[in-house]
Amino acid sequence: MSKSFRIEDLLNWLSGLSIIVALYLVFVYAPTEATMGHVQRIFYFHVSSAWVGFLAFFVTLIAGVAYLRGGNRNWDILALSSVEIGITFTAMAVITGSIWAKATWNAWWPWQQEPRLVLVTMLLLLYLSYLVLRAFVEGEERKARFAAVYGIVAFVSVPFTFMSIRWWQRLHPVIFESEGMHLAPAMLATFLFSLLAFTILYFTLLLHRRRLGKLADQVDGLKERLRTGEGG
Repeated sequence: MSKSFRIEDLLNWLSGLSIIVALYLVFVYAPTEATMGHVQRIFYFHVSSAWVGFLAFFVTLIAGVAYLRGGNRNWDILALSSVEIGITFTAMAVITGSIWAKATWNAWWPWQQEPRLVLVTMLLLLYLSYLVLRAFVEGEERKARFAAVYGIVAFVSVPFTFMSIRWWQRLHPVIFESEGMHLAPAMLATFLFSLLAFTILYFTLLLHRRRLGKLADQVDGLKERLRTGEGG
């Protein structure tokens, strides 16, 4: 218990400091983009949020495979925790992307010109359905098995959404290309550090959410024992 809390404390401080440094880099260190101006700074939050969403869904995939192989309840808790965080950060990516789109393309949601908006919406709906599935399937083991299979299958939408900007290059800029990233050195450093800061934040949130899931399991177990004892 004490070791776990030491890890949590370390991640708390590390994620807090990294986010503060990232904010400094975004708003002070990084130069203003010549064409879009200051609104381009939302790029660092937008891409980092999308990255965390994709990473979280990948962790759900791995946890789902591990649960199906061993049936360990801890993997199911990890998968659920990661899905909830992934949905949150993907929604943040959509919101920041809409703000950026309004400033640059004069439209909050130009889905007809940008198919990736439709794909990321479908991605969000798929993983929201994961939560709905868990809410309506009865029996913890059955629920966990269904959710694990669903989390594995739903991940197909993640690489498809990521690659869509290369397959259908419309409005959305492509950052990673075969010849490299088209960013000034200071922008690249800010971008990479923002990715790191958001990744640390993800693992911090995941550790806390997983611990809450375990505590919830313990409470449910106590309730069940009390109910069984009263019934006997």
